[in-house]
Amino acid sequence: MVNPGFSNEQKKHPRVRDAYQQKEETVRGYFHEKKLSDEKFSLFIRAFKKERQLEVWIKEHNKTKYVLLHTYDICSSSGTLGPKRREGDLQVPEGVYAINHFNPQSNFHLSLGLNYPNASDKILSDKNHPGGEIYLHGNCVTVGCIPITDDKIKELYILAVEAKSNGQASIPVHIFPCRMDDNGMNSLRRDFPDDASRISFWQNLKPIYADFEKNKVLTDTKVKSDGTYYSDQNPTFN
Repeated sequence: MVNPGFSNEQKKHPRVRDAYQQKEETVRGYFHEKKLSDEKFSLFIRAFKKERQLEVWIKEHNKTKYVLLHTYDICSSSGTLGPKRREGDLQVPEGVYAINHFNPQSNFHLSLGLNYPNASDKILSDKNHPGGEIYLHGNCVTVGCIPITDDKIKELYILAVEAKSNGQASIPVHIFPCRMDDNGMNSLRRDFPDDASRISFWQNLKPIYADFEKNKVLTDTKVKSDGTYYSDQNPTFN
């Protein structure tokens, strides 16, 4: 359902109004460069921790495949490669998430909250203190979040607001340790030769990465009772 009221409500906040005034034309330019319509679209975000890159993908209305719109640099990081498993471990989560909170008055200029802990994290992480409040945000400091500077979060925030206003109920966000092709997986095995748990988790993530790389379509992902991801649509996930 289209919800223009969401955009109007967000624009009541000074930082969001300023973002639109300063960056709306820049964002429209990204669409025009890729010959994409900026009228109605779905948004998908991928983050790669090792490469420090955050990709923004767009699916036009009535199209089936996503197209890469823009890539942002992640300007700071904390922790190491690997999922977040407890409060205070400094880790940036890895896995399949969605934006569940828009914060126009963030301490980090503007921020987009993720649904960490997700269903997998609730099984695999510390049961009492898994941590929380993980955001894509401005500034360039982090303790487990993904910062892209105040300047760039304005653009990403506009994209997320417009996607939600045009009816996208859930904006997916996939976070990976690295680009999980064969070279990426081999580098993870070399860097973490004695960490069977982490390698097993990454092997579970790899088909999710590979499926989107091949098809540019998002496959519905679910979580088993042991915390691993699977898909009824794509048996390679299982």
